[in-house]
Amino acid sequence: MATQAPVTLVVGEEEFLIDRAVRELVAAARAAFAGSGDDGADVHDVAASALAPGELTQLTSPSLFGGGCAVVVRGAQDAAKEVSAELARYAAAPAPDVVLVVTHSGGVKGKALVTDLTKAGARVLECPKLTRAAERTDFVRTEFRRAGRTADEGAVRALLDAIGSDLRELASAADQLASDSDGRITEAVVARYYRGRAEATGFSVADHAVEGRLSEALEQLRWALATGVSPVLINSALAQGVRLLGRVGAARGTSTATLAAEVGAPPWKIDRVRQQLRGWQPDGVAPALQAVAEADAQVKGEGTSPAYALERAVRRIVAYRAVR
Repeated sequence: MATQAPVTLVVGEEEFLIDRAVRELVAAARAAFAGSGDDGADVHDVAASALAPGELTQLTSPSLFGGGCAVVVRGAQDAAKEVSAELARYAAAPAPDVVLVVTHSGGVKGKALVTDLTKAGARVLECPKLTRAAERTDFVRTEFRRAGRTADEGAVRALLDAIGSDLRELASAADQLASDSDGRITEAVVARYYRGRAEATGFSVADHAVEGRLSEALEQLRWALATGVSPVLINSALAQGVRLLGRVGAARGTSTATLAAEVGAPPWKIDRVRQQLRGWQPDGVAPALQAVAEADAQVKGEGTSPAYALERAVRRIVAYRAVR
């Protein structure tokens, strides 16, 4: 048990990262106890809000049959005052052959417990919410490295376009790609593997539309709808594409890095929008955005055919791009 911290505090709001951290800590505890001659650790997984005063002592007490124990206390910010005090006291003098894992959302509620556990010597793992595009890009790169594979930047972008921002789905997709492909993972590999998604997402439709490629945009739109992509998500991508044209176009002279931070998009996306802007006049962006707004109302219930509303929006975007 020398390498296993007796008490670990997992802090943050990113549920997938928290769940993964807890699983890995419990697995390490099981392996460590099994390696010391036991059958493995007993595991108790409880919500802090459900813990009654004195119950923590019972959970961390030695088993009559010997062996180690792993105790997971989730949502410590919701623990009763007495339970929080017990957790802090325990962290200062943890029991032998017990691994305690405590999760906390990281907010103001119950913050004193985070301080107390940290002062008591608990190991702290941070799992903050990944809200920025650059953070999700880094996450995908890391997932490929976890799987023992390398992926180029095009592959990372393609996977994000295909899957979206859900970390659990991104991690699963990266692991699946690593298992089912050989060599360096490229954009072509991702596109081939997820061609029903990577080639027909709302972002693909939007990119073709703002670049004035009407036939390709309509083809991708029909394919996306046929493969079950939500009309609302497609229109959201169209709106994002047109809005970025306006924001990037109005910020001429601003560095890519600065602008990426301001609009919450990765630098490669800013560079791509700047290329897309070469075919636009300033007066075309506003009516294109209005077309997307009208389509938004149609796909959310005001119209009878979301597909028609989206096709009409795509045609109008391409038309406004051509206005001189």
